[in-house]
Amino acid sequence: MNPEVIKCLIIGSGPAGYTAAIYAARANLNPVLYEGIQPGGQLTTTTEIDNFPGYPKGVTGPEMMEHLKEQAQRFGTDVRFGIISKADLSKRPFKVVVDDEKEIFAETIIISTGATAKYLGMESEETFRGQGVSACATCDGFFYRGKDVAVVGGGDTACEEASYLAGLCKKVYMIVRRDVLRASKAMQDRVMNTPNIEILWNYNTKEIVGTPVGGVNGAILVHKDGSEKRIDVHGFFLAIGHHPNSELFREWINTNEEGYILTEGKSSKTNVPGVFAAGDVQDPHYRQAVTAAGSGCMAAIDAERFLSDNK
Repeated sequence: MNPEVIKCLIIGSGPAGYTAAIYAARANLNPVLYEGIQPGGQLTTTTEIDNFPGYPKGVTGPEMMEHLKEQAQRFGTDVRFGIISKADLSKRPFKVVVDDEKEIFAETIIISTGATAKYLGMESEETFRGQGVSACATCDGFFYRGKDVAVVGGGDTACEEASYLAGLCKKVYMIVRRDVLRASKAMQDRVMNTPNIEILWNYNTKEIVGTPVGGVNGAILVHKDGSEKRIDVHGFFLAIGHHPNSELFREWINTNEEGYILTEGKSSKTNVPGVFAAGDVQDPHYRQAVTAAGSGCMAAIDAERFLSDNK
């Protein structure tokens, strides 16, 4: 039996993957999309989305991802449940293995496997995820206007998140486990000069507290001297970094030190001709659904042009 050969294989099913599928399908590339370990991507864990264009009354994450999936399928995308477990990008067509069992070959690949936010590992984070616990201030800060919130972290991302939230919220606590910030001098100065940001030095989070109906209403912190402190907050933002899901491809694909896939100029092209990257797996800066969708569009157009030039 001859192995399956696909014109355009899309790995990942977030906004980047599904937008790539919509464009690739409309270009008659007959795309096959594997949903991966989390069908719909990170947005399926998000409750309300108010900043994606075209939804004037907002939309839930799972609902929006279902809309994108349906749109991709309407144009002929073959959406499959499964995880790409192995890949060989040494030559075209590229060989991948699905669920450690099925071998398929692809003339082009669009990698849209996303990036996973790092969490502290507390059970209460899972309990209140989407009910006060968030890893994206730009996405969710709007819901906490005029309220007190906390940001965990001491790097540039944490300072950026805290500064953004300070423009919306009554007070922002920064929970920093050391007695210094790791952020750049410019970001440190911005935080230090923002009156409604208070830095809590040498603290770790012991517990996030709240109610099933009302969500988060506080956090229990532990100082390095062992003493405990409660802060009353309604939003608890993690800003300790993201982990790009690129391990499977790093033998062939160039990444930066953090593992984000490097793309050429303003394109989605990787260092391997015929392999493209879209969404958070190649975006350490914006990490928004709308920018991921835009890069998915770019990747599909780049793949279509590549196939046209390499018949």
